[in-house]
Amino acid sequence: MKTLLYNGRVITPWRSLRDGFVLIDDASGKIEAVGTGAVGDIACDERIDVQGKYIAPGFIDIHTHGGGDHDFMDGTVEAILTASRAHFEHGTTSIFPSTVSATNESLFPVLDAYKEAKKTDHTGANLCGLHLEGPYFSMEQKGAMDPRYVRNPDMAEIEAVLARSEDIVRWSVAPELPGALEMGRYLRSLGILPSIGHTMAVYDEAIAAFESGFTLCTHLYSGMPGVRRIEAFRHAGPVETAFIIDDMDVEIIADGVHLPETLLKLIYQAKGPARIALITDSMRAAGQTEGTSILGDRENGLPVLIEDGVAKLPDRTAFAGSIATTDRLVRTMRDVAGVSIEDSVRMVTATPARIMGLTEKGRIAPSFDADLTVFDESIRMNRVYRGGKCLFEA
Repeated sequence: MKTLLYNGRVITPWRSLRDGFVLIDDASGKIEAVGTGAVGDIACDERIDVQGKYIAPGFIDIHTHGGGDHDFMDGTVEAILTASRAHFEHGTTSIFPSTVSATNESLFPVLDAYKEAKKTDHTGANLCGLHLEGPYFSMEQKGAMDPRYVRNPDMAEIEAVLARSEDIVRWSVAPELPGALEMGRYLRSLGILPSIGHTMAVYDEAIAAFESGFTLCTHLYSGMPGVRRIEAFRHAGPVETAFIIDDMDVEIIADGVHLPETLLKLIYQAKGPARIALITDSMRAAGQTEGTSILGDRENGLPVLIEDGVAKLPDRTAFAGSIATTDRLVRTMRDVAGVSIEDSVRMVTATPARIMGLTEKGRIAPSFDADLTVFDESIRMNRVYRGGKCLFEA
């Protein structure tokens, strides 16, 4: 069986192909051919005229905490699959479920549930590995992390976590903490990506972290300072370090609230689409527009307010994760930051795929996975494919 999507604007994402088509091999779940022009001679079993809509790679969210009123910290298979489905309907075909600072006792059920969830036949986004956000963070930059659980690295604790799960692919850590650089090198030796996050590191500490394998900066500007004075002397922080080091990748919460138009433009100008991954950092209230919710698990999580297009702590002193979905990220970069649709899509497809080692995802090309989105000019999803199967149709 072969399916042909035609009469579309194909975003590869390095370029757009007008009057473009994508041929899917349903059996393998791969893209067989991509091109433009007449399709009458192409042999296929199903032809779908997308009527001028965009055809793009499936979106990849490398940092999300939940959705569909479920948080991954709920520690259940239902929570993981429900959240993955909620994001899938907004074009996210691959996710990296993320945790928050917690005790190992609270973390282990999440690790166990993920192990079971990835074996389950489901209709949501691909489950591509776990991202542990914390608990080894700067207390000054804890943001919405519960201060009861923020602490310094402990190798016995770290080894216990890694012994419990083989699904951990990334760990966000403040690199200035005692033992953090050793932890980073250890993670790298296991093929796990250490990421700079929730940190007060100055330039010398941040560049030492980069040399120790911390090649990604977790939600740039969020949970970290810029230039600051220490005993009258100015020191560059992790933000400036990320700009200085060409090879440092960054992720940004491009919901238009965590970062305003000016900073979105600055980051894009400084790093370019090849080094920026758009992330939702979404919590269980992803897509919700007002009211209240909980960050983290239902029993021990933090209450939050939903207003102004974002989640906030009850005292409004900090944001508490976003309520964004990936379609909103693309829309914000295009409409607010003035970035081309191709680069906006690239930052949520090809770039995060490279950062996380997804070698067969993130682009529309022969032999790549047929994880695809079909959407209109407003970035509203019409169809979403995973592995060549249409699992969502508006």
